[in-house]
Amino acid sequence: MDLLQGFRHQLQMNPAAPCLTEGQTVLSYAQAARRAGGIAKALRAVALAPNRPVAIAAPKGVDAACAVLGILASGHCYLPLDMKGPETRRRQILLDSHAGAIVTPLARPGLDSLPALVLEEIPEADFPSQSPLPESLAAILYTSGSTGTPKGVALSHSAIQAFSQWARRLVRLGPKDRIAAIAPLHFDLSTFDLFSVLGAGACLDFLPDALTSAPSRLTEWLETREITGFYTVPSLLSFWTWKGNLKQAQLKHLRFILFAGEPFPTPQLRELANLLPTVALHNLYGPTETNVCCHWPVDRARLPGDQPIPIGKPACGDKLRIDPDTGELQVKGPTLFSGYWRQGKLQTTLTRDGWYRTGDRVSINNLGEYVWQGRLDRMVKISGHRVEPAEVEAVLSALTSVRECAVVAIEGDFGMELAAAVVLEQDTAITQIRQELKQRLPSYMLPNQWKAFSSLPLLANGKLDLQAIGNFFSKKPCDK
Repeated sequence: MDLLQGFRHQLQMNPAAPCLTEGQTVLSYAQAARRAGGIAKALRAVALAPNRPVAIAAPKGVDAACAVLGILASGHCYLPLDMKGPETRRRQILLDSHAGAIVTPLARPGLDSLPALVLEEIPEADFPSQSPLPESLAAILYTSGSTGTPKGVALSHSAIQAFSQWARRLVRLGPKDRIAAIAPLHFDLSTFDLFSVLGAGACLDFLPDALTSAPSRLTEWLETREITGFYTVPSLLSFWTWKGNLKQAQLKHLRFILFAGEPFPTPQLRELANLLPTVALHNLYGPTETNVCCHWPVDRARLPGDQPIPIGKPACGDKLRIDPDTGELQVKGPTLFSGYWRQGKLQTTLTRDGWYRTGDRVSINNLGEYVWQGRLDRMVKISGHRVEPAEVEAVLSALTSVRECAVVAIEGDFGMELAAAVVLEQDTAITQIRQELKQRLPSYMLPNQWKAFSSLPLLANGKLDLQAIGNFFSKKPCDK
């Protein structure tokens, strides 16, 4: 079953229903299909090889959503670029992916090496009726890599469909729902927005990005737009709980919130649950490679204590097991990725019997629920984004003014954040290094705290003492 089947069904059943909304722009299912059909026709005219991904250089919104639908309808997979990140990183991803074309709303997106399909120049056309094979690739999502370069996670139609159908049933999505789209397209949470929502005939309303840092205005927007549900990260929900004026809010249409991407501290979740007593809350767990493989419906009766909340039980038809020697969680099932996309080719990294090693340590509580216990490696989640400190270190080390460096994760007010310890060449200021880093890494990979040293502490074996380095940094004061 391909990802477009649900959209095609809704197009046939209720073509005039609202499909995509952004500000004052509203597209019906029929209008969205015509726009996407034009993109598919234009891509077929480019005559790309079947395995070439098509990049999207557009911010989250109606244009980008139509681009996804059109790319999939053309038989290709989509590669969403982080348009808020540095251009050097986008070029790095395009080079590694061997993308065949790029869809953009701008005539000159600054990525001129590929054939560009400019959205405003593409005439509308009928939506294609052909369906891709379920095992064919649908999306390539690039995440932080421990080798110092981003790596592409390749997801098939069937893998995303396994999640999107499960999630649709979980929250009983239907044509009367209006869902807020918060996640950017390069973040795997967006697969719920694009495929669970549109496959149910609901309306997808794109949240203005500025409102994620203006929680009281976010509350007003949710009220005004009559939002019934959304999917986001705990760090945003913690900030919204603190500053969103929820005590006075009238969110009478809101019926569910899904969250994933990082641990949700129990005290903040308890406060949110108390402020929204009638809203169903769901903790979803899974790395990009598995999308969602575990789920815990929040039980308010179990929140009075401060024990970490569980990640729950298997979801989406996946199977879970724990390595008895390391405590590592392993996953096998329909949501698994096809492999890593490197230099334009698919590389499979599953075990011989088809299991994926997550790198997460887990245990099972007395209710049979899985509980996250931390990482086996240094990877950390920052605002839901996977970040490898080694990649940040590699970029820092490449700067001529940095002699030594170490990047560690520390606890901040609304989740984990990065801190950088550096040994600099003479007459080099940290402000200079920070500016150089901004040109090379996206904002969520930039350290929040910095300290300069004459030398970095070492262990007896000569390796960096990361624990000692972390102790030099303190949690920022909170004025709550």
